[in-house]
Amino acid sequence: MISRRMFLAAGAATLTSGQAALAQSGYPDHNMRLVVGYPAGGGVDIVARLVIDPMRDALGQPVIVENRAGAAAMIAAQAVAKAGSDGHTLLMAAAGEIAVNKHLYKEKMTYQPETELVPIALAGIVPCLVVVADTSPVRTPADLIAYARANKGKLTYSSSGVGNPQHLAGELMNKMAGTDVQHVPYRGSTPAVTDIAAGAVTMSFSSLGAALPLIQAGKIRPVAVTSRERMPQLPDVAPLSDALPGYELLNWFAMFAPAATPQPILARLTDVMPKIMQRPDIKEQLAIQGIVSRNMSDAELRAFVRSESDKFAKIIQDANITLGN
Repeated sequence: MISRRMFLAAGAATLTSGQAALAQSGYPDHNMRLVVGYPAGGGVDIVARLVIDPMRDALGQPVIVENRAGAAAMIAAQAVAKAGSDGHTLLMAAAGEIAVNKHLYKEKMTYQPETELVPIALAGIVPCLVVVADTSPVRTPADLIAYARANKGKLTYSSSGVGNPQHLAGELMNKMAGTDVQHVPYRGSTPAVTDIAAGAVTMSFSSLGAALPLIQAGKIRPVAVTSRERMPQLPDVAPLSDALPGYELLNWFAMFAPAATPQPILARLTDVMPKIMQRPDIKEQLAIQGIVSRNMSDAELRAFVRSESDKFAKIIQDANITLGN
């Protein structure tokens, strides 16, 4: 005999299932927001604006990019993490606010990326370039490591700030190669690479977008990339892993939703968004920005985000990086 409690539980389950199905069939039913934690014109913002029209076509509702810059992109990430469960507010993020900041800000973090945000689609990986002045004797990854070992404690590298993937890329090189290239943080990628040409620092870990104008002008030279494979944009530049087997350090851009979003809505987003990211026209535009497309299943993406967080945590701990150094 079915008890009253079992009957009510079955009814509640049926109602919940019905609500989820209804949410899926009617989703989205008004304008969507794609929140970005950086100013307009930056890499994450460019990716967000590339995908909003295909999203509108696929989902049937307008998508508005909302820039909420500040606090190392954590204002935007927190806003989406706490946005509720209707699936109309999403986040376009970089590795920092998802996998790096929690190891730097720790108890100051007001959201938990691993429990309050869920990955939807990877836009692509963003390898760093290691660049030197055109007058430098360094030309290959092997040259770079040999030069750094021969001049231990005498060389410097620039990045766009403390704790970002460019900084961590240099610290991982130091750890794996046994070198001691000193970090010099800058406020932004452009001055960080400009000072390479001026001779103020020995090398820089930089984005392609920041370095390319000076590379094209013949003032700086790319000698390595921090991905394990060559970048399609610079096929003649070898990976740093050629000299340091197993080395890889990436920035990356991906879309996230609040973890409270119902599963049918998440299923629709994880079906639609990876297809958009793999469109040839989108991949072509991403490549111009130095973003390398990498196709991942839903399960692979979740595992990737977890493993990247673990990797960043170890680098930060091993190098004793805090916001004060």
